[in-house]
Amino acid sequence: MLVDALRPLMGGLDGKVVIVTGASSGIGRETALLFAKLGARVALVARRRQLLEAVAEEVRAAGGRALVAPADVGDARAARAAVASVRRAWRRIDVLVNNAGVLKPGSVADLTEAVLDAMLRVNLYGPLFMTQAALPTLLRHPGGSIVNVASLAGRRGLTPLGGYCASKFALVGLSEALRTEHDAAVLHVGLVLPGVVETPMVHDAESAVDIADWPAELNMPAEWVAVAIALAVRFRLREVAVPPGAALLEELGALVPGVGDALIGWVSAAGRLFRRARGGHS
Repeated sequence: MLVDALRPLMGGLDGKVVIVTGASSGIGRETALLFAKLGARVALVARRRQLLEAVAEEVRAAGGRALVAPADVGDARAARAAVASVRRAWRRIDVLVNNAGVLKPGSVADLTEAVLDAMLRVNLYGPLFMTQAALPTLLRHPGGSIVNVASLAGRRGLTPLGGYCASKFALVGLSEALRTEHDAAVLHVGLVLPGVVETPMVHDAESAVDIADWPAELNMPAEWVAVAIALAVRFRLREVAVPPGAALLEELGALVPGVGDALIGWVSAAGRLFRRARGGHS
């Protein structure tokens, strides 16, 4: 139903080649399926081939075309090899969605070099390496797009996500700089900034975290972010917050940091109250 609703808005995707990183689950999987249902050819990039093959089967079952390109995007050589495999198979690249991400929570006081490096390797170097590998091919066909999936945590720091915020802040800056390097008519560079999304990443044993006591019941479905990515490509949007309007709070916090701190405090308190109330009725 969602695809049917979007199709009148999303003309021009038939036959386009879209690379999606982090495509084995969560936002990446939903994005790959959505683009495939809208007529694009989709290249699936992530570390685990078995999971990618399963997503590829879903794409084909939905009538789409899929290419599996396993790679650790934080490895420059692997990123180049993945992009080269897409170029050999389909001779072009129209859209690159840099979605792969990793979250390792903890306080700034306890943040180690190894933990920060692990997040930067995927969240920042991954998009950089994939972009550098794909740019020459993207630029051969003016009108291409690069969409980087950052985070609202890339506009506002909060605990216990200091290292994650740092990596996403860096991705936002990299994206904005890239945007100034190319004429928008030749290359569109978009940012998608989701809030808390219901994905395996937020429940993984290594990264499970209560973000400012945020109730898990309010996590957004990954499909919402996939739709935001598709709309960013179709309408060449520079920045899309998910949910819409959330970035206004980030901008308010930048102008008046004390207000942002207070809002985070209120959200934390409300989350604790919600949890206690829910526990009382369980």
